[in-house]
Amino acid sequence: MSTRKIIIDPITRVEGHGKVTIRLDEKGMVSNAFFHIVEFRGFEKFLQGHPYWEAPVLVQRLCGICPVSHHLAAAKAIDQLVGIDPENLSPTATKLRKLLHFGQVFQSHALHFFYLASPDLLFGIDAPAGKRNIVAVSAENKELAKKGILMRKFGQEIIKALAGKKIHGILAVPGGVHKTFTAEERVYFLDGMLIPNVDTMIEWSKEIIDFIKTYYLENASWIDNFASYPSNHLSLVRKETGAFELYDGRLRSVDFEGNELLNIADVDYRDHFKEAVEPWSYLKFPYMTKYGRENGWNRVGPLARLNTCAYMGTPLAEKERQIFKEYTNNKPNNMTMHTHWARLIELLYSAEAMREFLLDDTLMSNDLVRKGTPRQKGIGIIEAPRGTLIHEYHTDEKGLITKCNLIVSTTHNNEAMNRGVREVAKKVLNNKPEITEPMLNQIEIAIRAYDPCLSCATHALGEMPLIVQLEDCYGNLIDEKIK
Repeated sequence: MSTRKIIIDPITRVEGHGKVTIRLDEKGMVSNAFFHIVEFRGFEKFLQGHPYWEAPVLVQRLCGICPVSHHLAAAKAIDQLVGIDPENLSPTATKLRKLLHFGQVFQSHALHFFYLASPDLLFGIDAPAGKRNIVAVSAENKELAKKGILMRKFGQEIIKALAGKKIHGILAVPGGVHKTFTAEERVYFLDGMLIPNVDTMIEWSKEIIDFIKTYYLENASWIDNFASYPSNHLSLVRKETGAFELYDGRLRSVDFEGNELLNIADVDYRDHFKEAVEPWSYLKFPYMTKYGRENGWNRVGPLARLNTCAYMGTPLAEKERQIFKEYTNNKPNNMTMHTHWARLIELLYSAEAMREFLLDDTLMSNDLVRKGTPRQKGIGIIEAPRGTLIHEYHTDEKGLITKCNLIVSTTHNNEAMNRGVREVAKKVLNNKPEITEPMLNQIEIAIRAYDPCLSCATHALGEMPLIVQLEDCYGNLIDEKIK
């Protein structure tokens, strides 16, 4: 029996382009599996030479799904370049940025769950490939699909009101924001005359959480064991209390048992993290320096955030967090598929938080921009929908960017996704006489749980070599060239 190579290309229902390579040995057992990111963007390089104030606009073009996240992470870094730390931003500017951020998280989580993840959950992992899509969901679950579409629309309308456009709009400027919120705009989201209002978004979020809790209870035998493995978890937490935080806080990491590994000021990340590269992917592998490449990697995103925070800052989401934590006896949850559950709790949190800000009169103040003493280095870290997002910029005396480093959420999850691919591949493919499409879909499900944004994360440069390998039909290496 010869060796065999299976390639899944492309990975479906994710943002960006990636593929999976699985190698089977002569006995039909999985010898290895890799999750490759095959597109290269290079934003870290071509931002060099641009004025620093252009960064929040340019980096949005990394993605059409999470441009707000890059806009705000860059803006926080640019604030520092003009001498303004997060605590010195005006209250109105901070609230407007946070409202924009919550709108982004809300629409992104709705997009992922209803459009990308729900087909696997509603129709099952063995459903025909042609059925696993939002069109089929709309045909068989009209009310669910309608709510998903309108929830995403609400988040996008928040973004449009604040940034001018639903995609690639502009709110943040160095040291603040360039516009305030109007009374008319506030009424639009509170009265429900033109679109379902924010109270409806809260109710619908609660409903979908109830759905997922029932679903997980009925399907615990496969949900709990699917691509589950111990890991560290990393996210921002609120500086004073350790509470759930999406915009600004300290970086905290815990291991799979809940032991704290890291608790640092976000601007000190460089002292605690390194990034490895591999020749088979454009996606870097971040890890905590103290614990090394093998033990220092983290998961980030909704699952990690609920594992690292002390509590949620809104009442309904906190109630759901407590239920979520009780499932694992208040220990960290390492079950990959429970990321969907955590994501929906964040959906509810974002809806509650948006309501709080919409009712806050200071949102309409004109205290928008502040200035300080300029610096030549700025670091901005936020929690994007997919996890911890880091932007770092250095400038020269003319304000031109000389160095840029981006560690994107999906980059943090690179090791976790690769381990998930290997775990599932071994479970479903080992010693099977026939490889079916539903088997391969299970490998994609393990990746989709992280809601990866592959185009955001592909920026490896420098030490990463170009390797061309020539193999025979049995997978044996004949020749290799390295450049």
